[in-house]
Amino acid sequence: MEQHDHLLATARQYGYVEDDQVWLRPFMTLPARRVGQVKDSPDTSLIYFAQRFELFRAKVEDLLAKMAASDNKGSFLMKALHLKEQIASYDGLGDFESLYHRLTEAEEGINVTIAQNREKNMATKLGVLQELEELRDTLDFQTATERVKALRQVWIKTGPVDKDLIEDMEDRFRAAVDAFMQRKRDFLADKKAMTNRVQDKYMALIRQSEALQDSDDFENTTRKLKQLQQEWKDIDASLPRKQANDLWTRFRAAHNHFFERLKVHINTKRTENQPEDNLARKRGLVAEAEALLHRPMSEAVARAKELQAAWKKVGPVRGEESDRVWEQFIAACDKVFELSSLEHYIRKRHGGAPEPGTRDDQIAARVQALREFVKSDRQEQLVLEENLSKLNVSPGNESFRTMLQGKIRAFERKIRTKNHLIELLQKGVLV
Repeated sequence: MEQHDHLLATARQYGYVEDDQVWLRPFMTLPARRVGQVKDSPDTSLIYFAQRFELFRAKVEDLLAKMAASDNKGSFLMKALHLKEQIASYDGLGDFESLYHRLTEAEEGINVTIAQNREKNMATKLGVLQELEELRDTLDFQTATERVKALRQVWIKTGPVDKDLIEDMEDRFRAAVDAFMQRKRDFLADKKAMTNRVQDKYMALIRQSEALQDSDDFENTTRKLKQLQQEWKDIDASLPRKQANDLWTRFRAAHNHFFERLKVHINTKRTENQPEDNLARKRGLVAEAEALLHRPMSEAVARAKELQAAWKKVGPVRGEESDRVWEQFIAACDKVFELSSLEHYIRKRHGGAPEPGTRDDQIAARVQALREFVKSDRQEQLVLEENLSKLNVSPGNESFRTMLQGKIRAFERKIRTKNHLIELLQKGVLV
């Protein structure tokens, strides 16, 4: 009953009945207007139209509540304007003026937010345009292309700017992207043309090399192939790694084929003119070198150097025996030089004074020193092997690769020699 009385009082405050018609009193600049007809009784009709006003007011309250809770207030602008427009024609009795002012206040707040957002959007899009336009001088198109894709997404996700600026901003964005993509296409076309020219140069050298690889004119062909190798190095351009490696492999294969044939040719010529006692002479040098460990070190080192010079003057040996006798000889000389270095280290450690301790103590000191040397050699070898594993396969790195492999083999020999000296010391053969 209390609610019934309240609605009737509200209806009479904002409306009235005249000639069986229900009227809304004038408000703001709007004149009084008829909102309906009396049905059962004047009071019942007034209450009915007061209830209709409450339904309208609930819609406004709901919209304002949703707007207050949302971060995207601009999405409610059209709904607010629609409700505001309905106030002039909605059939109900109530305080439409206060609802009008509340909707107007909400509209103004939305417009302020929209203006602020458009300013932020403008700043964001100007930043995107500036970065896009700065990419005009880049040569790193792979990285730049990914950045352009990211900037395109930023542009799409950024809200609108002022209507008067939208077309100009979109035109500027498309122009910046199109300019970048055209430069990229031109760059890739130039790069492809340059790559084709470089490949043609390499292929010309490969074809010349392959035409010479089976030549029997060894002297002139050697000179020609070395000239082709220099021309290969003089080509001042790069290709994709796989393409460069494939071309280099084919070029090197032709040269290796010829120089392997040249090696066989030279060895054949030498063998034909050498005496049969080369193997015996080299075995004699091996035997003398192996006996040097039991001579005074100063004499042993000097004689080892003389034996090495004599070895070079002995002609080649046929077959596998050549490698076997050479390995024996170099191992014997290595032991002399390593033992000399060890003795020098021992003397230096004691400052030139007589070495203290028993014979067993002296052997133990040498074994310990050699073990430390082996440990150091292994560390050096590991560093070289790690560097070799990280080295890219390319023509420019071939000489460096060969150098690293040679150093690794040298350390393997050093370690092998030192370990053999340790065995000899522990057996009591030395010192």
